[in-house]
Amino acid sequence: MFDPVEKLKEFVRCPSVSTDPRYKDGMRAAQGFVSGLLGSLGFAVEVVPTGLHPIILAQRAGEPGWPHIIIYGHYDVQPPDPLNLWKTPPFEPTEREGRLWGRGTADNKGPLMAHIAAVGRLLEKNPRVPLRLTFLIEGEEETGSPSFLPFLEKFSRRLDGDFVFLSDTGIPREDQAVVTCGLRGLTLCEVEVTGARMDLHSGLHGGVLRNPIQALAELCASLHTPDGRVNIPGYYDDVLEVEPWEREELGRLGTNEAEYREFLGIPAFHAPPGYTPFEAVRFLPTLEFNGIGGGYQGEGSKTVIPSKALVKISCRLVPNQTPQKIRPLLYAAIRERMPKDVTFRIIDQHDGMPYVVVPPGRSNTPRNQPPRLAQAFRALDAAATEVFGRAPLYLREGGSVPIIGDIKRVLGLDSVLFGLFLPQDNLHAPNESFNLRVMQKGSEVSERMLSTLAAG
Repeated sequence: MFDPVEKLKEFVRCPSVSTDPRYKDGMRAAQGFVSGLLGSLGFAVEVVPTGLHPIILAQRAGEPGWPHIIIYGHYDVQPPDPLNLWKTPPFEPTEREGRLWGRGTADNKGPLMAHIAAVGRLLEKNPRVPLRLTFLIEGEEETGSPSFLPFLEKFSRRLDGDFVFLSDTGIPREDQAVVTCGLRGLTLCEVEVTGARMDLHSGLHGGVLRNPIQALAELCASLHTPDGRVNIPGYYDDVLEVEPWEREELGRLGTNEAEYREFLGIPAFHAPPGYTPFEAVRFLPTLEFNGIGGGYQGEGSKTVIPSKALVKISCRLVPNQTPQKIRPLLYAAIRERMPKDVTFRIIDQHDGMPYVVVPPGRSNTPRNQPPRLAQAFRALDAAATEVFGRAPLYLREGGSVPIIGDIKRVLGLDSVLFGLFLPQDNLHAPNESFNLRVMQKGSEVSERMLSTLAAG
């Protein structure tokens, strides 16, 4: 059996940044690494070409009556920039203080390796274990998974499983497991505002036209009320009511508001009325500005009125909102509120559906919940309790994994999301790392859960 930490280091050394063509060799290396590792475990590996980066489909066949579990992950990572903020090079994995540092260690190479190692140990102990297993590993998650939906539609018959198992969500601390029951969806766009046909000298022309930066700032300011709510008519119409058990489960998290505020480094919270900060990031939709620019950005001053200004907007959606409804509402507000003495264009970006699944035994658990999905939740609960020393929490999370909604819609499968990264892991930021003790625990939970399902 291979050493999971050493294999993870090898994986991280593949600079697999899917958004940047300069990293195409790293993408090929990461795909080849995963394909080879799964092949060495006896899986039939198929590398499915896409318009951008291939999808790895690795399958272990078996009897039709055996449980069929699909394990999802992604081999691409976020760009490492800004490089000067890294303490050690992002693609030279460094082990220290019980962590492995490097880009992709926590998102998603470490959690994926935990599951591959679990399956490897399971098959080593019992090569004839009665499970059908499929690894579904893509290389475009960090770019919005544009090839994933067509792949699902084309390969749906081969993905006739019982549920999807993945670890691309978080836990609050090293000793507390979390089973994620909901994820927010996404609607992304950019708004580009144009004033004059070229940059202008602000002394010669200032005062006779509206500055595109000012127009953009006025628009952005109009999209929220002073108390922090999104100021778009109809935006909250379809928001799913929070169940009492969800609030109780969140209360068990035991996180302190003062500690959270200190962790964020802010003087005060700005959550909508009636919601704690911890409720707001899980149960409410948002509208955020992810980037804004225009004019001179260099050292010193350059007194120009810029020709253009740009803002990047993301809306995080909760059940039962849909991108198909929210996007037109957002665009209507932009068109209505944009000053009329500038021109503008709205640039579409990708969408993602929100997702929610209810564990067994809750007041709103569907009566027709598939038996093996319920068995998976119970097996995961028992394994996590044994390994972590306390029962897992069942929480919605504020982040998004858009492909989960696509899987539900196309394949009809729910997902069991077992969190493995920590707040300190710095996902998408410099100095990303992964707690190796959590990796070991997660791998052990995965193996125990799969063993239980195999036992029937």
